[in-house]
Amino acid sequence: MISTTKSSGDSQGPRIVRIEITPVHVPFREFVRQTMEESAGGLGMAIPAEEKWQGGDFVICRLFAEDGSVGLGEAFVWLPETGISPGQIIDVTEHALSRYVLGESPFNIKHINYRMDVNVARNEVPKGMIDIACYDLMGKISGRSASDFMGGAAVSEVPLAAMVPLMDLDKMVAFAEGFCRDGIRTLRVKLGRSVPEDVRIMESIRGALGDAVRLRVDYNQAYTPDQAVHAIKGIEPFGIDLAEQPVRATDFLGMSYVQKRVNTPLMSHEGCFSLTDIVTLIELGAIGVVGINAERPGGVTNALWAIDYAEEHGLGCVIHNQSLGIGSAMQIQLAAAKHSSLGHDTDLFGHVMMEDDLITDEIDYRGGKATVPSGPGWGVALDEEALDRYATGKTVIVEG
Repeated sequence: MISTTKSSGDSQGPRIVRIEITPVHVPFREFVRQTMEESAGGLGMAIPAEEKWQGGDFVICRLFAEDGSVGLGEAFVWLPETGISPGQIIDVTEHALSRYVLGESPFNIKHINYRMDVNVARNEVPKGMIDIACYDLMGKISGRSASDFMGGAAVSEVPLAAMVPLMDLDKMVAFAEGFCRDGIRTLRVKLGRSVPEDVRIMESIRGALGDAVRLRVDYNQAYTPDQAVHAIKGIEPFGIDLAEQPVRATDFLGMSYVQKRVNTPLMSHEGCFSLTDIVTLIELGAIGVVGINAERPGGVTNALWAIDYAEEHGLGCVIHNQSLGIGSAMQIQLAAAKHSSLGHDTDLFGHVMMEDDLITDEIDYRGGKATVPSGPGWGVALDEEALDRYATGKTVIVEG
């Protein structure tokens, strides 16, 4: 039990009285692990991380309201990108952020975010996890879809992109063709071993698929700014929607240098965690597309702001991540609500990569689209048995 200060904001509905947070690790499917073993650096990408990537680390958050309703949130963690571990997420949530959540109504979400921001610097990932759970809790309390609190779903299905890992060229082409047979019409292709190889890959994939498929590329910080300019110009003849993170994550000026010298819009991923990052990158002229995922730039509330800000500046957005079921449902609902503002297909790959999604009913991903889950909140329920099976530590409980 910890002491909390009740909100000075307006009270709307039941207050949050309990937080449960659980670390989990879900292995990749066998064919994904095998693909990783055969791919660049054992990771399927050019990022120079040393540890094998054999599964996903996550934190599952449950918020309990005084009426018995439960809201679900999820945070995806990979240290080479996220820079924060499940243990750190749990620690800051238990010992700091919980003080500004317990005793609040989830409907006061902007006030909750304000209190978290002024009392705990940065930490967008755990804040985003809590924010996501608040939107689900609002839906569960009211019996409405979480997308209703984002303006309402504009579509019932969300078109999807798929990822082609960096590996043997023939296998990359085969992966691309397989996804397209399944109805996918946008591919994210991993590049970055060398500029000549990048050109060969994109020439081969474009040649195999024709012009009906949209292509985006992901360099995972592979190049210096000068190299990135050369690399992107080399593949521009093949019609590229966007180029993700061609230079180091922290090199905002390098991103600006590249964007001013190529025609392809850039997107930052490893270097984009907060609203401040997004605003800075846009104002520097360093990106032409904004990347959004479940817990970055701080959950649903900040994602809605970022999408609107991007649209005001004439930029599109890509929603993307390797989520489990909760995070995927959240991003599908977000994409459905902001469909007309995005301009790019949603890139969700957790259902392909992970051996379990920790929800009781599968989301429908057939035909290259994701059907928006129905029901209150995110429209999905946590599989408690799967949570216990994949948990890597005890569930931490905070009450107030």
